Amino acid sequence: MAVKEFDYRELKKLTLGHDLLNMLTKIHEYKGKQELHIATKPEILNKLTDLALIQSTEASNKIEGIATTDGRLKQIVAEKVKPRNQDEEEIAGYRDVLKLIHDSYEYIRIVLNDILTLHKNLYNYSAKSYKGKFKSGDNVITEKDLDGNERVRFVPAPAYLIPDLIEELCYQYNQAIQKAEIDPLLLIPCFVLDSSV
Repeated sequence: MAVKEFDYRELKKLTLGHDLLNMLTKIHEYKGKQELHIATKPEILNKLTDLALIQSTEASNKIEGIATTDGRLKQIVAEKVKPRNQDEEEIAGYRDVLKLIHDSYEYIRIVLNDILTLHKNLYNYSAKSYKGKFKSGDNVITEKDLDGNERVRFVPAPAYLIPDLIEELCYQYNQAIQKAEIDPLLLIPCFVLDSSV
């Protein structure tokens, strides 16, 4: 198996379409206005933050096949009830990590230890032994078609390589951010995709 390289310099050569360029421009423009909205309309921003927390928690957990009722989800996100099962434990962990990122993003570094800490917090309510740790065994991602035939969709890197790969991924991402030659809004999704080594 070839070792994965995380070289973000190729992104500098990327030709962006007008739609994407306009979207990036608007995001940066709105970010510039954010402080004004925080100062003048904090109650609206708080409501939007609460709504985003619920929607993000629901959507992200559905992708993973984790579910509960809408009522329970809202109560878990609002910290009004304790988790009753494994799905709800994972929902509560996701909620906590999302809040931590929202409240303390400026202190969270893109480094191996911080990523493992977030992973540990994600499974904080669970009895899982792998919380805050890298996978210990190799795996293969498979999928089934409509006829039930299974095929290999993705072969992740072997478990023994993961710590070094994540360390290198973080290093390359941080180097690219420091150089400021590539828009972070292009770097971030690449980092997320590359993290599925």
